[in-house]
Amino acid sequence: MAAFERAQAKLLEAGITVVAASTDPLEKARETVAEHSLTFPVGYGLSVQGTATTLGAFFEERRGIFQSTGFVVKPDRTIVVSQYSSGPIGRLVWQDILGLVQFYKTQAK
Repeated sequence: MAAFERAQAKLLEAGITVVAASTDPLEKARETVAEHSLTFPVGYGLSVQGTATTLGAFFEERRGIFQSTGFVVKPDRTIVVSQYSSGPIGRLVWQDILGLVQFYKTQAK
């Protein structure tokens, strides 16, 4: 999330809105927002098992967590990229998202 925050100006200039969601309770989410000086919306308090099931995320029963899951959604609310990580690597990065959006814009001309 910190990298997305640092890239906010570039993303906003390209018309990209960042939104995050977490299973953390409010106070922990507030700590994360403060720690990384996040300015984009961060949801909190999502049900771990329910969210994992809804998103189809990799759920680790032993630790009671699900792995990072990310989406790129077009303005018409169509999901154009979905990312499902099964561990600490393989997550969406802002540079790829910016490049994808720029590609779609050139294709629309």
